[in-house]
Amino acid sequence: MAVFDHSLKHIALVGNYIPRKCGIATFTTDLCNSIRQGFPTIQCIAVPMNDRSDGYEYPPEVKFEIPENDITAYRIAADYLNTNQVDAVILQHEYGIFGGQSGSHVLELIRELRMPLVTTFHTILKEPNREQLLILKEIADVSDRLVTMSNIGKEFLINVYGIKEHKIDVIPHGIPDVPFVDPNYYKDRFGVEGKNVLLTFGLLSSNKGIENVIKALQKVVEQIPNLVYIILGATHPRVQEREGEAYRLYLRRLTQQYGVEKHVIFFNRFVSSDELNEFIGAADVYLTPYLNREQTSSGTLSYALGAGKAIISTPYWYAQELLADERGVIVPFKDSDSIASALLDLFSNEAKRHAIRKKAYHYGREMTWSNVARKYIETVEKAREERSKRPRRVFVTKTIDRRPSEYPPLNLNHLLRMTDDTGMLQHCTYTVPKYTEGYTTDDNARALVVAQMIDELGIDSPKDPVDLQTRYFAFLMFAFNEETGRFRNFLSYDRKWLEDIGSEDSHARAIWALSKLFRSNNPGLRTAAEHLFNKGIHAVAEFTSPRAWSYSL
Repeated sequence: MAVFDHSLKHIALVGNYIPRKCGIATFTTDLCNSIRQGFPTIQCIAVPMNDRSDGYEYPPEVKFEIPENDITAYRIAADYLNTNQVDAVILQHEYGIFGGQSGSHVLELIRELRMPLVTTFHTILKEPNREQLLILKEIADVSDRLVTMSNIGKEFLINVYGIKEHKIDVIPHGIPDVPFVDPNYYKDRFGVEGKNVLLTFGLLSSNKGIENVIKALQKVVEQIPNLVYIILGATHPRVQEREGEAYRLYLRRLTQQYGVEKHVIFFNRFVSSDELNEFIGAADVYLTPYLNREQTSSGTLSYALGAGKAIISTPYWYAQELLADERGVIVPFKDSDSIASALLDLFSNEAKRHAIRKKAYHYGREMTWSNVARKYIETVEKAREERSKRPRRVFVTKTIDRRPSEYPPLNLNHLLRMTDDTGMLQHCTYTVPKYTEGYTTDDNARALVVAQMIDELGIDSPKDPVDLQTRYFAFLMFAFNEETGRFRNFLSYDRKWLEDIGSEDSHARAIWALSKLFRSNNPGLRTAAEHLFNKGIHAVAEFTSPRAWSYSL
């Protein structure tokens, strides 16, 4: 155990924060509060991401807000933390809460931090795409310590992402410290006294698999008619934006289809921690019938286990680890018959149900927020100690191999400014076209390649890409000399060719640009480009320039 260093005065938590409705916000808030309660000499502040322009009514510990899609705000946040004597930063990482591709904007923040960094990974993918892999590896490289909430998450960090084991700490998801009580104590608060109560809670979305529990109820209520299933939680805000209440309405229709509507209660709201503890307390059995195996943490499952609930769950990774050694019941994915059998078994065998409850409750004692806060402070102390041995350079020159998290949006204004009725002009003075220099086949071939890419990639353009393609292609048609079988290169502003044969490189660039048009969505352009390509390709056989060869190839 690390010894608490009283010079640690100021910790910043970066992650979503209440009143935003999401699991990361709840976790970050609970961790910050637990650190303040357990370590009164430490000031804990929060830096949340905002997913809406008007932000949220945050509590006073929130000192700086980051609009999630504003990459500049991440750099400014780093400046704020660096200049406000923050001793350490604890980052809550989830791909979906940061802006940029796969949440890449967060790199702009952590690259600039001067203090020790501890990163908690809430999702660790076993099969990440290339972008996700690179982002997590860079976060791990910049961080002084890494935290995962499960041993399987630690295995993935080591085996999938190549991270050294000594850098990783396993700290469980925090839970409230609640007494081990009889569920009947709370049931009258929700009007379910005398009933057997099932519970699933969390932000509602279609990957929760709740439909499989509803289907199972038809068989269960035949033998346990006083059973009620509480589905607690508002629809996830992102799902609400996309789909409205489609999933909840589907579940309601399903209860009617299976004749169990009198046994299902929906509480469509986001509840406070105190109220949530009462709901959990009233449950005889808690269910997480999730559909996605790739889940390395779950706050809802952790809460239920810590309250000593008998739990039935599908075998996602975190559930397999947390419910091992008979701390819960695992059923296959999308298997309502197995859920029904498990429920009937638990309610017909009280000794088994209470044995599961007791094992779950005892296991959860190390997961209480007071213990979790202590473990995070120990990890922060280790990070500070390691940073003192290997100080990080404050001012680092950015080299060209350091890839930006986000490229600036494409701006075609200068391309359009340099294009007239003839084609692309050769030179300019600053942003002003220089007519005295005329045009070249070289530049119009390059412009044709760009115009084709704009069209092919579906990039927004103030001018129709086909119009640009047509203009630059028309220039190449004009440039081709039928007598010599070669492209001319230099054209004066008054449209007079200054040579009969252009350079090998300019000819080859024209061939390259024409080949790009073979993928055009415009059949007329494709056919005309193929015709001109076939005329010009024969001359390449006599070329001596390696660069011309490469363009032609």
